Amino acid sequence: MTYETMGDGALDYFPCRYGKSKLLFRGPKRKLEGDYVAFIGGSETYGKFIERPFTDLVEGQIGVPCVNFGWLNAGVDVFAGDATVLEAAGAARATVVQVMGAQNMSNRFYAVHPRRNDRFLQASALMRTVFREVDFTEFHFTRHMLRSLRTLSPERYDMVREELQNAWVARMKVLLGKIGGKTVLLWFADHAPEMSLEDDLAHDPLYVTREMIESLRPLVTEVVEVTVSEAALAQGTDGMKFSQMEAPAAEQMMGPAAHAEAAQALSASIKDLVGL
Repeated sequence: MTYETMGDGALDYFPCRYGKSKLLFRGPKRKLEGDYVAFIGGSETYGKFIERPFTDLVEGQIGVPCVNFGWLNAGVDVFAGDATVLEAAGAARATVVQVMGAQNMSNRFYAVHPRRNDRFLQASALMRTVFREVDFTEFHFTRHMLRSLRTLSPERYDMVREELQNAWVARMKVLLGKIGGKTVLLWFADHAPEMSLEDDLAHDPLYVTREMIESLRPLVTEVVEVTVSEAALAQGTDGMKFSQMEAPAAEQMMGPAAHAEAAQALSASIKDLVGL
């Protein structure tokens, strides 16, 4: 069962396609012509369980159409290889790129599904050599696999994490280079990039550090950091729309108050950027 076909209480995301892209984005569909701002990112940009995600709020605050290219559980690769999204972003007055986690992309240790990036496909020969005792056919999702590897051997797990961090920086540089134009890199999380996390698999975006963000600063027009306030986090799922079956997933997502904080920061940045 997918998020489009859930029962009573679930949002209608008005799924739509743009051009030849194989991805199904959140609607209502916008025209890719004239003035608009493009948004690229993961589940937060998509606005899962949120009636008015920050993309919609920004549109209302700046008075310019905002095209939501958010994709659930997205990794960098899914956008870097999508010609329709890249073309639309290049034609936009500005493009906001959300910082996505490093776990959901193919790398030297494992491969993920080309569109459903959180789906683990297979381990590489290198991974099978490093973790000879692991049966990788037992895993279907990247986070589950990584958590198991960390429990088994923190030292060897660190090798995988370092590879993912290096690969993330390289892929983000490719993505940003393909977009061109005015770009805003958005950090939207429950912690600051420099914060040391006791459980690095419990907080998104996975594995992304201050150093990694700073390495991309020369490639973007601006970096906007939104570390969600304690007050917004305390609201939990208040104001979110989801079915009973979706409740556990909703509890892991940012709520409307967090999206409002992101929209406020982004709107001010975009207005300055495009001269509104």
